[in-house]
Amino acid sequence: MDVRLSQLAESFTGAQDRYALARLEFALRNPGKPAPPLLDRLAEPFEVALHAQWARIELQLQEALAFFGRLERTKARTLVRDAGDRLLQQALRELDQCARAIRWVLTVTESTNYDV
Repeated sequence: MDVRLSQLAESFTGAQDRYALARLEFALRNPGKPAPPLLDRLAEPFEVALHAQWARIELQLQEALAFFGRLERTKARTLVRDAGDRLLQQALRELDQCARAIRWVLTVTESTNYDV
């Protein structure tokens, strides 16, 4: 596996862990409100999982980003705003950055493989 992909996949998995915890904390703080969307975990080995699961994970991440965007736009007084919301936002930002980097590496390596 490409070293860049391996490192990015590990970073993405770490961010997924932080997102899962922030998602749980959000659900506990806001009972009765929809929880942020789930994200599938990357299976092992990463290289096979990236090619098999990546499109679906990207869609799930877009849903999670849209959820948080709607949350930020609605200034609903019933939601508790605290450090947990910032943790959710940070985890999503990190996931988005890793996902963009993974997509770039996948695109570059695929186009390089076709050029040979």
